[in-house]
Amino acid sequence: QVQLVESGGGSVQAGGSLRLSCAASGSTYCMGWFRQAPGKERERVADIVSDGSTSYADFVKGRFTISKDNAENTVYLQMNNLKPEDTAMYYCVADATWAACEYADFGIWGQGTQVTVST
Repeated sequence: QVQLVESGGGSVQAGGSLRLSCAASGSTYCMGWFRQAPGKERERVADIVSDGSTSYADFVKGRFTISKDNAENTVYLQMNNLKPEDTAMYYCVADATWAACEYADFGIWGQGTQVTVST
């Protein structure tokens, strides 16, 4: 079973930037990020397939960029112009199948890394 290890969370003021990293212990077809704020439902943030194609939630378009180093099995989430509403636990996700990636039914989850954005 592939395992995921996230890093890069922290606290930042509104307008600031953070970069999240997630290293997978093996190869995957797609990787991505979800987030969950206290009292709110989990949200899909962004994901990337092994061919480099990406998708983003509307609320992060133009601010977040997902990228992947296939050789290192590592995915990154560059978050710019952060807003207080971006405060959440961010989870790295991955899967080896097209269907799981297409329907956001990821089978592999990391432990999460906290992102806190203050005003």
